[in-house]
Order: sequence, then structure tokens, then C-alpha cells
Amino acid sequence: MAGEERKPNKQEKIGQVVSTKMAKTIVVVVERRVAHPKYQRVIRVRKKFYAHDEHGQARLGDLVRIQEMRPLSKLKRWNLVEVVRRAVQVGEAAV
Repeated sequence: MAGEERKPNKQEKIGQVVSTKMAKTIVVVVERRVAHPKYQRVIRVRKKFYAHDEHGQARLGDLVRIQEMRPLSKLKRWNLVEVVRRAVQVGEAAV
């Protein structure tokens, strides 16, 4: 144990960016499939996470990996680790 480095056990999740309207903050929806407790049918459960995006590299629709971190604000407890896959941009939105 004397010379070993211990990696902290921090959760990681992969989800889709649904909002980038805040400064340095993104909203990520993580979807998981679970069996219903009573009926055993597989259902989709979605949860939103607020994540810190220091450099503003995530865009709407991107698939991203987020990692648990210390609280930065009332809701923000996750940090953007990497953009796994970029969203396909079909056309420019009319402003």
C-alpha cells in the first residue's frame, strides 16, 4: 500500500446534452432501462444531470461522458469528461 496510488471511486455516466443555454453548464439526460418492479416490463427511466463544461465544448445533441465531482452550485455536481460523439447538424436554425 505504501507506493500505490488509489484512484477515487467516482461515478461516470453517458448521456445526451439537452441544453447548453447556461454559461459553463450543460444539462445531460441519462437514460437507463429497468424492469418495472411489479409488472417486470422493461421501461425507460430518464434523469437530468447538470454538468460543468469549463471550455464550452459540448453542443446540443452530443453524446457526452460526465463524472461525479464536488458540488459547484445548488444543482451542479458533475463534470464533463469528454464528448463521446458529436450530434449530426442537419441545417442552421432560422433566428
